[in-house]
Amino acid sequence: MLLELRVKNLALIEKAEVAFGEGLNILTGETGAGKSIIIGSVNMALGGKASRDMIRQGADYAYVELIFSVDDEEKKKRLKEMEVDLPEDGTLIISKKIMAARSTSKVNDETVTAGRLKEITSLLIDIHGQHEHQSLLYKSKHLQILDDYAKSRTAPLKEEIAGVYHQYQKLSKKLEEMSLDQEGRLREADFCRYEIEELENADLKEGEEEELASQYRRLVNSQKIMENLSEAYEVMENAQVGQALKAVSQAAEYDEALGGIRDQLYDVDAIVSDVVRDVREYIDQFYFDEEEFARIEQRLDLIRGLQAKYGGTAAQILEKLEEKRKRLEELENYDLVKEETRRQQEECEKHLDALCKKLSDLRQKEGKKLVKRISQGLMDLNFIDVEFSMEFRRLEQYGPGGYDEAEFLISTNPGMPMRPLGMVASGGELSRIMLAIKAVLADTDDIPTLIFDEIDTGISGRTAQKVSEKLCYIAKTHQVICITHLPQIAAMADTHFEIEKQARKGATTTSIRQLEDEEMVAELARLLGGAEITEAVYDNAREMKRLAGERKKE
Repeated sequence: MLLELRVKNLALIEKAEVAFGEGLNILTGETGAGKSIIIGSVNMALGGKASRDMIRQGADYAYVELIFSVDDEEKKKRLKEMEVDLPEDGTLIISKKIMAARSTSKVNDETVTAGRLKEITSLLIDIHGQHEHQSLLYKSKHLQILDDYAKSRTAPLKEEIAGVYHQYQKLSKKLEEMSLDQEGRLREADFCRYEIEELENADLKEGEEEELASQYRRLVNSQKIMENLSEAYEVMENAQVGQALKAVSQAAEYDEALGGIRDQLYDVDAIVSDVVRDVREYIDQFYFDEEEFARIEQRLDLIRGLQAKYGGTAAQILEKLEEKRKRLEELENYDLVKEETRRQQEECEKHLDALCKKLSDLRQKEGKKLVKRISQGLMDLNFIDVEFSMEFRRLEQYGPGGYDEAEFLISTNPGMPMRPLGMVASGGELSRIMLAIKAVLADTDDIPTLIFDEIDTGISGRTAQKVSEKLCYIAKTHQVICITHLPQIAAMADTHFEIEKQARKGATTTSIRQLEDEEMVAELARLLGGAEITEAVYDNAREMKRLAGERKKE
C-alpha cells in the first residue's frame, strides 16, 4: 500500500508530507485549496506529464516522492522479474524531480524511463480521475473491463490467440505478395540467380574486412612507419645507458645504497637492447609488396561494394544470401509453394477461428456474471429501476484479442429501451457506473491502492450515502484514497486529511494535515453548514460520524 506522499515546491505546496493509513483515506478542503494538486503530484510521480510551470515560484525544482510497502509475495516476484531491487522490508520509493530543463524519475534510487515506471507502478496503484468515467463512452473500454474481470480465464487464451493471429497475418501477407505473373516471376528469378552468383563468387568471410583494412592501412602508411622507426632506432642505439650503468656500478662499490639504482639501470639496459633488436628486425624484414597491396585494395573494394549494395556486415550479407536462395526456390516452385502457403493459411485460420470462438463463448458466459454484479452495484448506488446488459457483436476481421466487439447497454427508467451508455447516462451517472464497475473489479483485482478523485461529481443526498457505502466496501480489501466535497462520504473516513490554503508573508501556500476525532467532526460540520456553522450543525455532524461508524461495522 501507499505509506507516504512527500511533495516539495510544487505549485502552491512549499512542503507537504502525508502518511496514509489502511482502509478509506479521505481528503477534503475548501474549493481552490489545492486538492487537485495533491492528486496531480501523485500522477506526476507515477509517470504523468510534469510541466516546469508547476515548479513553485522562486524554487529551482519541484520534488514528489511516494513510499510504498510491498508485502504480497506474488508482487515481490513480479517486481524481481522486472529487475526492481527491493530491500527485505519491501519498501519501494518512487520519486520525481521536476526541473526547468528536464525531469527525472527514480525507483529506489535507480533512474527509470516513464514507460518502465508505469509498468512497475501499475502493480501497486490505480487512479480513477475526475474524467476517467468518460472512457465508458468507448466500446473498446467495455471489452477491456470484461477481460479485466475474467482475466484469470481470458488472459491465457488471449495470449494464445495473439500468437496464432501473428502467424495468420504473416501467411496472409505472403499470399498477397505471391501475385506475380509468369513473366514477372521469371524476371525476379533471373535477378535472384545473378545476386546469388555474385555473393557466392565473393566468398565472404566474417572478420575478413577488418583484417584486410588493417593490412591496407599498414601498407599505405609504410613510408611513415619506416621513417619513424628509423628515427627511434637511431635514438635508442645512441643512448648511453651502458656507460651510465658502468659509472653507477663503480660508485656502488663505495656505497651499497646505490645498489638499487644500479639494478634499475641493468633492467633499462636490457629493455633498450631488446627494443633496439626488435626494431631492427622489423625494419630489415619489412617489404612493400605491390602485388599484395593491389590484391588487398581490390578485395576491399569488392567487399565494401557488396556492403554498400546489400548493407550490413559480412554476417548480415550471408544471411541475405540464404534469403535469396530460399526466394529463388520459391520462384522455381511457385505453384507448389503458393498452394502450400494457402493450405497453411487455411489451417491457421481454422485454428484462429476456433480459439476466437472459445474466447467469445467464455466472454459471453463471464459477461452475464459481470452484468449481474454491476446491476446489483448500480442498485446499491441508488439506480432504482435500472436495467443493464452487455451486447456482443462479431467483427468482420480477426484481431490479436479475438473477433468480439462488446458494448454496455442501460435503461435507467422503466419502460425505456436499452441504449448505449453514451446516449443515456449523464456525467454523474457515468461516474456512479464506473464506481460500480470498480467495486466489482476490486474483488478480483490485486492492485492494493485505489485513488478516486471527486467520484462524487453531480450527486447528493441518498445517492451520496450509497456512494460512501460502496467506497467503504472497496476499502475492506483495498487501501482507498478519495478526494470529496460531500459529508456523507467524508464521514466514512478511517483516516481524514484536511487540505488548506493559507496566505503568509505575501505568499500563498497549500498544506495538508491529518485530523483527530473532534477535528473530523468540525470538518464534517463545515461541509454540512455552508456559511454559518451552528451548534445544530455540529450535532448533525457528530450523528453522521456515529452512524457511519455503525454502517462500517455492518
